[in-house]
Amino acid sequence: MKKWTLVWSDEFEGNTIDLSKWKYDIGNWLVDQDGNGVKAGWGNSEKQCYTNSPDNAYIKDSKLIIQAKKEQAEDRFGSYEYTSAKLKTQGLFSKKYGRFEIKARLPVGKGIWPAIWMMPEDNVYGKWPLSGEIDIVESWGSRPLTVVGTIHYGERPPNNTHTGKELTLPEGNGINAWHVYALEWEQGELRWYVDGELYQTQTEWYSKQSESVENVPYPAPFDQEFHIILNLAVGGHFDGDPDETTAFPQQFEVDYVRVYE
Repeated sequence: MKKWTLVWSDEFEGNTIDLSKWKYDIGNWLVDQDGNGVKAGWGNSEKQCYTNSPDNAYIKDSKLIIQAKKEQAEDRFGSYEYTSAKLKTQGLFSKKYGRFEIKARLPVGKGIWPAIWMMPEDNVYGKWPLSGEIDIVESWGSRPLTVVGTIHYGERPPNNTHTGKELTLPEGNGINAWHVYALEWEQGELRWYVDGELYQTQTEWYSKQSESVENVPYPAPFDQEFHIILNLAVGGHFDGDPDETTAFPQQFEVDYVRVYE
């Protein structure tokens, strides 16, 4: 059995979020490096405005709580009906290869979209998805027994692609129970686990910058450093928008984040 050594972690033991480990994305829009708006809804028609408010992300009982609320919010591009939070280690911690392990409890409700994922620290092969995206776990709030792990890669949109696999959890032990989600990433191989059980292995992907050039040599794009992202979205393409059955506030709870090599 492979022996992993802990190299980075957050156990959320303090009273406040550790800003030496996490920073916030703010607002509702994807922006370019100059701060100009590129696309609303984070590119997915999401309805929330991300904030750095302690109402949306805080530490309680040694756990990180990311809370989505139904309340009015604004950024410089517009106004929104929901607030939430998105935390990331970009610029603070990134890693190429290793074991990424997160113990979390995910919320349930139509239009609720929690995610634990990774993006490239530097877009070495070009903008999304040419430099890749690794989704350790996402869940549909309307499907409380299902999680999914996915990679995004390929060519420029709309010729981008993704591959992944869903896992059905046992009745009575769905996404709103505590589970340990893990990704083991080695050169040329990605493996996804829930509670120590392997449910998916991926070894095939590519990055192609244009039709006129060859693919970047494998195992690109998954041979660069990636950073970690934790967020709770409301609405969007993944699970649709909330409806009259969706309760607020919604909470995404994280007991720890640990990275091994």
